[in-house]
Amino acid sequence: MTSKIVSGGWMENAASVAATPVAQTARRTRARLTVLALISVGTMLNYLDRAVLGVAAPSMTQELGLDAVVMGIVFSAFSWTYAAAQIPGGAFLDRVGARLAYFWSVSIWSLFTLLQGFAAGLASLLTFRLGLGVAEAPCFPSNSRILSTWFPQQERARATGVYSIGQYFGLAFLSPVLFFVVQTMGWRALFIIAGLAGIVFAGIWLRLYREPHESKSVNQAELDYIEAGGGLGYKGPATPFAWRNIGKLLRHRQILGASIGQFAGNSTLVFFLTWFPTYLATERQMEFLKVGFYAVLPFIAASIGVLSGGWISDMIIKKTGSATLGRKLPILTGLLLASTIVGANFVDSNDVVIAILSVAFFGQGMVNLGWTLITDVAPKNLIGLTGGVFNLCANLAGIVTPIVIGVIVGSTGSFFGALAYIGVIAAIGALSYIFIVGEVRRVEVHED
Repeated sequence: MTSKIVSGGWMENAASVAATPVAQTARRTRARLTVLALISVGTMLNYLDRAVLGVAAPSMTQELGLDAVVMGIVFSAFSWTYAAAQIPGGAFLDRVGARLAYFWSVSIWSLFTLLQGFAAGLASLLTFRLGLGVAEAPCFPSNSRILSTWFPQQERARATGVYSIGQYFGLAFLSPVLFFVVQTMGWRALFIIAGLAGIVFAGIWLRLYREPHESKSVNQAELDYIEAGGGLGYKGPATPFAWRNIGKLLRHRQILGASIGQFAGNSTLVFFLTWFPTYLATERQMEFLKVGFYAVLPFIAASIGVLSGGWISDMIIKKTGSATLGRKLPILTGLLLASTIVGANFVDSNDVVIAILSVAFFGQGMVNLGWTLITDVAPKNLIGLTGGVFNLCANLAGIVTPIVIGVIVGSTGSFFGALAYIGVIAAIGALSYIFIVGEVRRVEVHED
C-alpha cells in the first residue's frame, strides 16, 4: 500500500487503499459511526448535567438564598473535583479500558445530577456538585482514546467535531424546553429528569460498546482501513501509573502549549455554561422565558463552530499533508474569535450583543479541535494519562472563571470586567498556539 507519514500519524492515500485486495473483495462496514453516535450522546449528557445548574440558577438562588459570590463558588465547585480527578481518571481509563470507565462514569455522574434535585441548602448542593465533578472526569479522556482506536487520523477532526456538538446540543436546542420545565415544574424537576436520562444511557452504553477487536459489527476491511490511518490503538501491556510520567508529558511543548490553549478556550465555554443565563436576565434585563430563546443562538453558533473546525482541519491536512497547519490554524482562529466577546460591553442593542456572543462562542467551538490535536500527539501507551493531564489544565478554567466572574459581578454590580477577562484569556491562548505548541507530531515517553 502506498501511504505517507504525516507528523507522527499515518495519512491514508485513498487511491492506493482502493487498490488493496481487502478493499476489492469486501466492502467496509461502518461500525465506527455507531461508536461515534454513542460518544456523541454521552458527551451531550455530560455537558447537560453540568450545565443545567446555570438554567436553574435564577430560581434556585431565590429559594436557597444564594448571592452572586456564593453562586460563583457553587458554579466552580464542580471543577474543583473534576480537575483534581483528571489524572486518576486517566490512569483508571488506561487500567480498565474505555467500556467500563465510561459506564461507571456515566452511572455515577447521573446519580449525582439526580441528587441535586433534592438539595436543601448550600452544603448539600456543594456536596453533589463535587461528586458530579469526580464522576465526569474519565469522559473526555475516554472519548480521546476511543477516537484514537476507532478512527484513522484523517477522520478524527470531523469525528471530534461531531461528538463535541454534544457539549452544546443540549442547551442549543433544548434551552426553551429546559427553561419551560423550570417555569412549570420547578428547578428540582430539571435535575431529576436529566439524571434519570443518564442512568438509562449508561445501560445502553454497556450493552453496545466494544473495542474494535471485540466488536461483532466490524469487518476486516474496516479494521484494515482504521489501522492504515494510525488507529486501533496501543496493543502493548497496560502502563502502570507513575507521577514522573506527568512531568515527562508536560516537558513536550505540544502538550504544554495545547493545554494552555485549552484552558483559554474553556474559559469562554465556562462562562456560557454558568453565568450566561444570569447575564442575560440581570445585565440585559431580559424576561426569564425570553432568556431561553435568546440563549439558543450562541449555542447553535458554537455547534456550527465545532463542525467547521473539524471539517476545515481535515480539509487542510488532505490538501497540504501538514497536520501542524491543519490542526493549529483552526484552533488559533477560534481563540481569536473568542476574544471578541469583550465587544458586547460596548453596545446597547440586545440583538447585537447576542450576535457578538454568537461569534465568540462559534470561535470557542472551533477550539474543541484541541482534543483531536492531543490525540495526534499523545504517546500511544499513555493516551488516557495524556488526556487526563490535558483536561486537568483545561478545566482549571472551570475553577477560576466562575469565581472570578462572581467576584467581579458581586463587587461592581456589572459584567463589564467579566467579559473583558474572558477576552484577554482567549488572546493568551492564541499566543500559546503561536509560540509554544510547535510541530504537531506524536511524542514518545519511555519508562526509565
